[in-house]
Amino acid sequence: MSIAMNFMELCPHKSTCSRFGKPRPNLRLHSVAGEMMKPAGEDGAYDYDLAVIGGGSGGLACAKEAVNQGARVAVLDYVTPSPQGTKWGLGGTCVNVGCIPKKLMHQAALLGESIHEAVAYGWQVPALDQIKINWAALTESVQNHIKSVNWVTRVDLRDKKIDYINGLGEFKDPHTIIATMKNGSKKELTAKNILIAVGGRPHYPDIPGAIEYCISSDDIFSLGHPPGKTLVVGAGYIGLECAGFLNSLGFPATVLIRSVPLRGFDQQMAQMVTNEMESKGVKLQHKCVPLSVEKLETGQLKAKWLNTETQEQSEDVFDTVLIATGRYALTKQLNLDAAGVNCLSESGKVIAETEQTNVPHIYAVGDVLEGRPELTPVAIHAGRLLARRLFGGSTQLMDYDNVATTVFTPLEYGCVGLSEETAVQRHGADNIEVYHAYYKPTEFFIPQRNIRNCYLKAVARREQPQRVLGLHFVGPVAGEVIQGFAAAIKCGITMEQLMNTVGIHPTVAEEFTRLNITKRSGKDPNPASCCS
Repeated sequence: MSIAMNFMELCPHKSTCSRFGKPRPNLRLHSVAGEMMKPAGEDGAYDYDLAVIGGGSGGLACAKEAVNQGARVAVLDYVTPSPQGTKWGLGGTCVNVGCIPKKLMHQAALLGESIHEAVAYGWQVPALDQIKINWAALTESVQNHIKSVNWVTRVDLRDKKIDYINGLGEFKDPHTIIATMKNGSKKELTAKNILIAVGGRPHYPDIPGAIEYCISSDDIFSLGHPPGKTLVVGAGYIGLECAGFLNSLGFPATVLIRSVPLRGFDQQMAQMVTNEMESKGVKLQHKCVPLSVEKLETGQLKAKWLNTETQEQSEDVFDTVLIATGRYALTKQLNLDAAGVNCLSESGKVIAETEQTNVPHIYAVGDVLEGRPELTPVAIHAGRLLARRLFGGSTQLMDYDNVATTVFTPLEYGCVGLSEETAVQRHGADNIEVYHAYYKPTEFFIPQRNIRNCYLKAVARREQPQRVLGLHFVGPVAGEVIQGFAAAIKCGITMEQLMNTVGIHPTVAEEFTRLNITKRSGKDPNPASCCS
């Protein structure tokens, strides 16, 4: 069977496009290194109405919505293995090495802590000191779930008649993409519109031993052996989340913090998060940068670092060194010059105010965008809205303001809107009112859990009606708490409306409705009673 015939047998459209109800025109086949590709579109100009480079959350969401609007769509996705050889399936960072496995590991850690707390509630748990995690069983369960999502995603693309091309895409010209397949062969396709949704990968510091011996978030969720004593380099949300669940799972964790933890987040809340982590045994090395990682004869890793304030060097031996010093956009591999795309920032991200690049038919969504929240729901929503604008006649643009998020550290931190620092910077300290309180989660009482870091605040305009600019919450199930309030922030909620909302008792979410003390007043924000 010829390559062209074989492709037509596999192609979900075959000779007729059911979405348009008309026969395909005469075939126009492209050839690159002997490989033949699809016929042109109805207008004889392009193979697809939309080609998506990147099979992550944003790209897939845009592709599916475009098909719903009647477009012919192809998705190209290929995962280059990490320096340690880790690779994964369709679905992008979130599904494979991000949000999903991270939340599952976080849940495993919380369950372990709950077993110990259960004793205080009367549960008879024999030999508490023998309770430990089976790392192999945990990673197997996590990976099995991920693989099931990979499969469902591929089936969904097939059912929606989206062409999935497991190849590394790059531009040949503004409308042509070359896909390099796993076996080195190449396939060429053309599209009227092209979406860049390639996301990013972990950045490794330029120090001896980093690439050879260190892992990243690309590797930790499928690591073939227990991580043991771990050094985490970096204190962004990825670094702190990994250090948090590893420590709670019984693997001692040390974190190197170059400047401040959770840069870009409210720093008072970040301090609450790290205080809680330290109380649980995580070691934090402030103002420190890594110098080198050396593999010992024992197989362990000797790491050296420098305190940039004291200029003192330190070293210690670890079983695992996890790099979490940020991520870089995967734009270099796209050959953007051939497409005429030149709106890149110094970091290599795409500058596109409305997801549209300087080339009118080329767009970008997700983590590859400069100055946009690197969050899965953001990419998904932006991708869907873009598809509706391209193929459904919509004019609605993505609103990147007031996007809620949560850091899944041992004591979670959820927020939406402006940090206190940003609010003061934009509006001036005299024009901002901050309501705040410590609180006592009911479920913490019996096991006598630490409540010193259970804290929340509302950042509002000082003048009436005191519109709320930001809400911040450190405590259990912070993501569940902040999600509902995010809608209220979008609707322009005021402090009067928040205070006049009747809470659900006893919950931690109701603490927002009980806020009444301002920082400016100097009054004690600690609660006197849980029920009055």
